[in-house]
Amino acid sequence: MNRNALKDTNQIQDWREGELMTKVLIVEDERIVAEDILNRLHILGYTVAGVASTGEEALEKVRKQQPDLVLMDIVLKGDMDGTTTAELIRDHSDIPVIFVTAYTTKEILEKSKTEPYRYVVKPFGDTEIRTAIEKALFIHKKEKEGNQCL
Repeated sequence: MNRNALKDTNQIQDWREGELMTKVLIVEDERIVAEDILNRLHILGYTVAGVASTGEEALEKVRKQQPDLVLMDIVLKGDMDGTTTAELIRDHSDIPVIFVTAYTTKEILEKSKTEPYRYVVKPFGDTEIRTAIEKALFIHKKEKEGNQCL
C-alpha cells in the first residue's frame, strides 16, 4: 500500500472515530467479489454485518444482524434475484438497499430502479462505494424524519 493510500485510510478512520459504525450486509454470490467488497468496507471504516450469497440467506442475515444498509448484487444464485430480495427487505425492514451490479443492460438498470437509493456498477472504487453508502444513509434518514412529521 502506498503512503497516500495509507494516509487516506487513516483520515477516513479518524473521521469515523466517535461515531457509531455503520453495519453493512454484503449480498454477493461471487466469493472473490464479496471478499473485495468486504476488504474495501473495512478500509473505509464500515463494519460488515455479514456476507450472504443467496436471497434467502440475505433475508435471514437481515433478520438476525439488523444491518444499517445492504449492498445487494442484482444477479444471485438461487430462486430469488437481488431485486426480489430487496423488495422483501423493504417490505419487512426499514433498511436501505444499494444495488451492486456488473451488468448495465437496460433490463438490469430498470430492475435497479425499484429501490430509491442507488446502484453502483462493478468494478467500483472506494470513492464510489463510500459516496453511494453515505448518500443512501442520508436519504434514508431524511425520509424517516419526514415520515415522523406527518
